[in-house]
Amino acid sequence: MLKVRYILRLVGAFVARFRTLIIIGILIGVGFFFVLKFLLPVLSGGAVERIGITGRFTTNNLPVGILRLIGDGLTKLDATGNVEPNLAASWETPDRGKTWIFHLRKDITWQDGVRVTSSGISYQFSDVTTERPDDSTIIFKLQTPYSAFPAVLARPVFRKGLLGTGEWDVKKLSVNISFVDSLTLEKKDSGKIIYKFYPTEEKTKLAFELGLVDKVTDIFNPSPLNTWKKAKVETFSNTGEYVAVFFNTQDKILADKSLRQALSYAIDKERLGELRAVGPISMDSWAYNSQVKPYNFDLDKAKEIIADYKKAAKIEKLEVSLTTAPILLGKAEMIAKDWESAGVAVNLQVFSGVPSDYQALLAIFDIPDDPDQYSIWHSTQTATNITRYQNPRIDKLLEDGRSQINIEDRRKTYLDFQRYLVEDSPAAFLYFPTTYTISR
Repeated sequence: MLKVRYILRLVGAFVARFRTLIIIGILIGVGFFFVLKFLLPVLSGGAVERIGITGRFTTNNLPVGILRLIGDGLTKLDATGNVEPNLAASWETPDRGKTWIFHLRKDITWQDGVRVTSSGISYQFSDVTTERPDDSTIIFKLQTPYSAFPAVLARPVFRKGLLGTGEWDVKKLSVNISFVDSLTLEKKDSGKIIYKFYPTEEKTKLAFELGLVDKVTDIFNPSPLNTWKKAKVETFSNTGEYVAVFFNTQDKILADKSLRQALSYAIDKERLGELRAVGPISMDSWAYNSQVKPYNFDLDKAKEIIADYKKAAKIEKLEVSLTTAPILLGKAEMIAKDWESAGVAVNLQVFSGVPSDYQALLAIFDIPDDPDQYSIWHSTQTATNITRYQNPRIDKLLEDGRSQINIEDRRKTYLDFQRYLVEDSPAAFLYFPTTYTISR
């Protein structure tokens, strides 16, 4: 007790003698913290946010979400995909979609203060002739009518490099062997955003763990970051993409429509645990058809169809190879078990990218902004029609949809397109993928 009393008296004497210095020190400390926390970000132009993104990008194919911070297109799309004015105040087509005339706004400048005129608008189209009769008019002449052309022009345009019309300026761009390593954007009085790009999701998460970035976006597998107590996890259902099993319709087995339908019925889609997708068009689109055949899980029906197929083909064992990317392997294993329960032996393969030949492919597919899906399903599009699908009725609907100017006519066409395509089952549409944004 005597020792404790001695220490207390000693501390009291010290505080009494040096209280002025102690108070000044506390005030300096508080002031220093205030400067670091609040004033320095303001003096340096605002806070700095470092965001990690997965993917290999060049300066020509940066994510559209980033490009839209830097620049604007002649048009823009609302939440349902309808086209609205942007750099262009209005437009018209005098010949039902073959010639498009856009009239520019006169109150827009590039980020360097130069007024936006037709001479500065340059879209790189290989099969389109561009004319600029005056500063406020730009004319596009297509080889064939294309009603979705205004939606294409929603992509941001730049005068040179990445000099656009957006609120965020490009301050620094780092490129390594043609791929972008980092991109720094700055907005007046709002700070900076530094995007850092990594080739794989695992490397993106590692950058977060090491403190190289403060946030990671569009992550499909949040583990182990979602277990961190100081990590904020946000979940999104990405309705701009869908996950599906694409069938090679020219395969000797999967050319059979009934078998493709059976494989779709055999998948327990609710067990996949995601927001259900029933067709190739986003549920947010003005052209979405919610009344297509849903192929709800029906194991008995799948078994019956598969048994009939085996009997007709005079085979005892039916085997299908299912190919997928590493990121979807867990889902592929679930689907393989479902098919095996229905009487189909499954050879599961993991492949990065899209293989040149496959039977069934589980993949994530980007949904076009406009419901036009000519390049994906039309029989003439051998380079991009990955299912090798051929159907004269679908071909005609796709041709009509991209030539009709009236939006109600287009809507009716694409409602039919979805109904007939899903019935024919060149793909088993499963879900809109869940993605995660993780920040500190």
